[in-house]
Amino acid sequence: MEKSNVYFTDLHTELDDGLLVKFKRLIRTAGIENIDFHNQFTAVKIHFGEPGNLAFLRPNWSRVVCDLVREKGGKPFLTDCNTLYVGGRKNALDHLDSAYANGYTPFSTGCQLIIADGLKGLSETLVPVAGGEYVKEAKIGSAIMDADVIISLTHFKGHEATGFGGAIKNLGMGCGSHSGKMEMHSQGTPRVKEEKCIGCGLCARNCAHDGVRVIDGIAVIQEDNCVGCGRCIGVCPTGAMASKWNESNDILNRKMAEYAWAVLKDRPAFHISLVIDVSPNCDCGAENDIPIVPNVGMFASFDPIALDQACADAVNAQKALPGSQLHHAAHRHKDHFTAVHPDTNWESCLEHGEKLGMGQRAYALITVK
Repeated sequence: MEKSNVYFTDLHTELDDGLLVKFKRLIRTAGIENIDFHNQFTAVKIHFGEPGNLAFLRPNWSRVVCDLVREKGGKPFLTDCNTLYVGGRKNALDHLDSAYANGYTPFSTGCQLIIADGLKGLSETLVPVAGGEYVKEAKIGSAIMDADVIISLTHFKGHEATGFGGAIKNLGMGCGSHSGKMEMHSQGTPRVKEEKCIGCGLCARNCAHDGVRVIDGIAVIQEDNCVGCGRCIGVCPTGAMASKWNESNDILNRKMAEYAWAVLKDRPAFHISLVIDVSPNCDCGAENDIPIVPNVGMFASFDPIALDQACADAVNAQKALPGSQLHHAAHRHKDHFTAVHPDTNWESCLEHGEKLGMGQRAYALITVK
């Protein structure tokens, strides 16, 4: 089998050849225009950034992608799904407010923003997972499954549970609905944070299985009835209903790969990762630490597995930035992500994705000037 092509360009610029010009040249050289975009709804999956975090991608990058899709007759939209936890992106209204505050608007990006799993994270499509070992039906935000073409535009960074956040995480975890995210993070029923519960009863009224009741002013999970759908998590106004987060990191990575495969299978797709501001943790936090390595560059490929592998290799080839978590890591390891987060193993995700047939880890790196 031939190696997958991964295209790369660095961040050096010249007069009249700025980063956005190089970025467009990269994705065109990588073959994005080989996709038939004519009259095709094109979901550009991105992370809009949690308020307070400044490591997320600026909207300028997405404008280049959306403009190119429009040039080719496509109908692009930027999209993400709501979060499980309380913050600036748990429901679609707060999510859009956060996106606007971070510069993502139809005016700055040239396209509409759609929260794929709806107002409360409950709008989902059940998608069979071909060859799935952990997930038989992935719960994906409906607007993402309604799209004809998928483009992932990813900020490549570290992650405290998965090792790093790359294209597979952007597509797998990022496209899961509330119940889908719960399925990836946990096995079984949710839990109640009693100190946050106000006894409002929204969880009980929105449960179709009598899986939760309010007893003495506190929500109580009825274990025999609960089916683990996560609807109570979506409607809880205080964050008292939560996932147990009891899956091992390796199983989390494999489930995430299966969710990404559900999103991608049998549809045209293209993947872009920017290895800049490589923060040690996810962009979902309301803060970000200094990058662990210097900025590397931009990568693009039709193969998300090869893309993540190439980005990981590129980061591991860098020296730790002084003062960073990597520089101070007590756990010395040849892999930077494991050094920062010793309990993680990002390779389990790529190994499983390759096994599913999503792509391959072997790649040929092609430099674009």
